[in-house]
Amino acid sequence: MVDDVFSIIAATGFTVAFFHAAIPTHWLPFVLTARAQRWNHTKTLLITALAGAGHVLFTTVLGVLVVWFGRGLSNKVGRIFPFIAGGGLLLFGIYYLVRQFKGAGRANHHHDRHAREAGGHHEHQHDLMHEKEPLKTSDWAAIGSLFTLLTFSPCEGFLPVYLTGIGYGWFGFFVLSGILAGATLGGMILFTWLTLLGIEKIKWKFFEKYEAGILGGLLCLLGILVIFFEH
Repeated sequence: MVDDVFSIIAATGFTVAFFHAAIPTHWLPFVLTARAQRWNHTKTLLITALAGAGHVLFTTVLGVLVVWFGRGLSNKVGRIFPFIAGGGLLLFGIYYLVRQFKGAGRANHHHDRHAREAGGHHEHQHDLMHEKEPLKTSDWAAIGSLFTLLTFSPCEGFLPVYLTGIGYGWFGFFVLSGILAGATLGGMILFTWLTLLGIEKIKWKFFEKYEAGILGGLLCLLGILVIFFEH
C-alpha cells in the first residue's frame, strides 16, 4: 500500500507540474520575445529550457525547506503526522477552490496581460535598439528578463506534494524533484514549440482559467488519500 500511495503522490505531482506549465505565462512570453528578437525555433526552445530550469531549481530549493522542517515535525509527532500532512493538503486544496470561485480567472487574466505586456516590451525594446545596439546585447537583456520572470515565480502548488512525500525520506524528495523537472520543462517546451508552429487556435486560456479549481481538487483528493492510507 505504501508503494501505491507514493505512486498516487507522484502522479498528482506530475499532473500539478504539467498543468502549471500549461499556463500562458510559462510560454507566451518566450514566443512573443522570439518574434521580436527574430530567434529561430531551436534558440527559443533552448532559452525556454534555461528559464524553466531556474524555475524548477527555485521551487526545489523551497522543497528542501519543506522536507527539512517536515521531517523534524514527523519525528516529533510520529503517528499523527499523516493527519497533519493530509489536513495541510486539504487546507491548501480548499484555499485554491475558494480562490477559483472568487474569481481566480480575473487574477490569472492579470498575469496573462502582464505576460503579453512583457512580450510587447521586448518587442518595443527591440524596435528601439535595433539600429543603436548589437542584436547580441538585446538578446542578453531579453534572456535576463525571461529568466528572472520565471525563476522567482516558483510552482507553489507543488510544495504540498513535497510535504506528502516526507515519509519517504530524501529518496522520495529526489524522485518528486525529478518529476517536477520533467513535467515542468517538458510542458513549457511542448507548449512553446506548438505555439511556434502556429497552433494558436487551441483554447489555452482554459488552463489558466480553471487552474486554481483543478489544483484545489487534486490537493484535496491527495490529502484524503494520505489521511486514510498513510495512517
